Amino acid sequence: MAQCKGDLSAYVLFYKPERAPDEWARTDLWEHASAIPGVKVLCDSGGQEARRFGSITSGQVVVYDRAGALVFCGGITASRGHSGDNYGRSAIVDLVRGGTVYRSTTPAFGCPITGDSCPTSPASGENRP
Repeated sequence: MAQCKGDLSAYVLFYKPERAPDEWARTDLWEHASAIPGVKVLCDSGGQEARRFGSITSGQVVVYDRAGALVFCGGITASRGHSGDNYGRSAIVDLVRGGTVYRSTTPAFGCPITGDSCPTSPASGENRP
């Protein structure tokens, strides 16, 4: 988000079981995400949004362009729990800056949540319904 200087809207969704109280998802990670400028943090009750966006793994990121076309799907860490330079992060920054993107998908490292796969292949140019 720091490299995109306000040119990117980001939502971070925290899964919680459907019958659990909202506080169940409000961990220290929620607080860290909430502190990032430009990030809106939401609770995903029962994984409804994860299913809607085809997310199957915690840490999975989907990026849509202004026209609503899926342009990236994958992870933005080199391995679970790590940060720093990696292909996913670089691809998103390149997309936001209007540069050439060499990878439109990357592996996501995290725990399984729900869903089957990315909504469509970013390389196909298809819009997500």
